[in-house]
Amino acid sequence: METAAIGLIGLGVMGENLALNIEEKGFPVAVYNRTTAKVTEFLRRHPSRRLIGCFSPEELLARLERPRKVLLMVQAGAAVDAVIEQLRPLLEPGDIVIDGGNSHFQETERRGRALAERGVHYVGLGVSGGEEGARHGPSLMPGGPREAVEALIPILTRIAAQTEDGPCVTYLGPGGAGHYVKMVHNGIEYADMQLIAEAYDLLKRLGGLAAADLHDVFARWNRGELQSYLIEITADIFAVRDPESGQPLVEQILDTAGQKGTGKWTSQNALDLGAPIPTIDAAVEARLLSALKRERTAASRQLAGPQPQGVMERERFVDRVEAALYAAKIVSYAQGMALLGRASDEYGYGFDLAEIARIWKGGCIIRARLLDRIRRAFQRQPDLPNLLLDEEFREAIRQRQAAWRAVIATAVENGIPVLALAASLGYYDMYRTERLPANLIQAQRDYFGAHEYRRVDRDGVFHTDWAALVGKHRDQPPPA
Repeated sequence: METAAIGLIGLGVMGENLALNIEEKGFPVAVYNRTTAKVTEFLRRHPSRRLIGCFSPEELLARLERPRKVLLMVQAGAAVDAVIEQLRPLLEPGDIVIDGGNSHFQETERRGRALAERGVHYVGLGVSGGEEGARHGPSLMPGGPREAVEALIPILTRIAAQTEDGPCVTYLGPGGAGHYVKMVHNGIEYADMQLIAEAYDLLKRLGGLAAADLHDVFARWNRGELQSYLIEITADIFAVRDPESGQPLVEQILDTAGQKGTGKWTSQNALDLGAPIPTIDAAVEARLLSALKRERTAASRQLAGPQPQGVMERERFVDRVEAALYAAKIVSYAQGMALLGRASDEYGYGFDLAEIARIWKGGCIIRARLLDRIRRAFQRQPDLPNLLLDEEFREAIRQRQAAWRAVIATAVENGIPVLALAASLGYYDMYRTERLPANLIQAQRDYFGAHEYRRVDRDGVFHTDWAALVGKHRDQPPPA
């Protein structure tokens, strides 16, 4: 009976394309789907492939080489737990279950602990690159037991995106480390997309650029420092016309952005860890605001604000927006990498930030020329607390700072919302400020709640009876 190197459960778009990628790289694949008609149809479309169709979990496991490797490509959440429950009585010590979906890292930790009791390894595998990446080479982010990931490496290194610096896969750490890195990747992705959207809005509404002009601008940007997958596809989008109306297709799309939760998870976890990521937070909030379409439409007829006046020197404005976008992009990556560093310490993941930047260079949605610079920064100083402190990035921000500020000022003057661009600048300015007004906040907390404070001139913690010092009594009723 023919056996397969790996089994795959879940023949959705990502599952099908990963199965074809794995098989094409020399590894026979056994496939199973809960709706078994999908298995039959998949095999019919690919008759010459070394694909073994299976119609039950039992059959799938019976067709795998030992130790058995099973890749789950099912929807995150309850579906993952349901499949694991089906597999659990069939698994043996040494078997490896791999979750290739966008699972929450803490769920991966829980599942890993439960399977470890049976001697089964559980690997959380972040997969980025969408349909094209899955088929031709994604960025892969595995975490879990090191011995299990090492057993998978011969397959993972072959199917991952390939760059001049090697395959875009590396062991990231124990437990949910892989899914954690994928979560932060997606948070940065949210920020990058929102920053690009704000740049588009400024160029269109203030610069007066039509779709053809926007295509040319983004195509030019993609040949320079902003070169990235997201800039590339944005240029492509502006070149597409709606076949029905003949208008740019992007302008026919309703302005409400969806989300699947990974950006929100990034924000929630950053709050738990006390790691500030305002650009990513702003991107999540911008999607939430976009969803309030009916409210926004009503508010647009009631709330006053300036009418956009446009700009006089269009080419100069385009150059300034390019500089602002690059500066803000640096800041969003700085926030994401700082969050990874904080999580590495908190959860014991032991992240190598230079390696993470390397595996994001190919295959994934946030792949960009900038990642070469980020990798070099962490190679120079592995314990770099923030990307903004690296000499190369300090200089990059210095050169673009005036343009960045001018763009945001112009947006504010004209009533154009730039939630993420402004959040990036706010983070930068707060990070570079030696003395913030938080001393007043601490005084307020001590006044109303006796939360105490520390002083700049001596050690220890202190409390002041503020009301008594200004002649008020605590039993005095508040003013009307």
